[in-house]
Amino acid sequence: MPGKILVVDDEVHIRMLLEQTLEELEDDYGIELLTAENGEEGLDCIREERPQLVFLDIMMPYMNGYEVCQEVREDPELSSIKIILLTAKGQEVDRKHGLELGAERYMTKPFDPDEILEVAKNILQLED
Repeated sequence: MPGKILVVDDEVHIRMLLEQTLEELEDDYGIELLTAENGEEGLDCIREERPQLVFLDIMMPYMNGYEVCQEVREDPELSSIKIILLTAKGQEVDRKHGLELGAERYMTKPFDPDEILEVAKNILQLED
């Protein structure tokens, strides 16, 4: 059963780079790629589309990634959604906070596209 991946980032070039990185999953596995420009839009999309995996920036307008992660974790209907915080905030305290809020992983920018693809495949349990 094909799934959905949501990319939430306020920087258009990051969203485009992630879409280009993940489009292989669209072609090979029928994964649907969704995007949102800010935390509020991202949370609305999570509630409406129920993606299996979310790549979530932290520093965004309206609602930051920590707040989105916390909202998702507090909603029992959304608890199975896997969240990867993908951010420029590389401090250990930031990473710890993100994981405590329930993120599956905490990855820093700049990111390695191959690693992003592998992480997505592993979490979605896609075969090579």
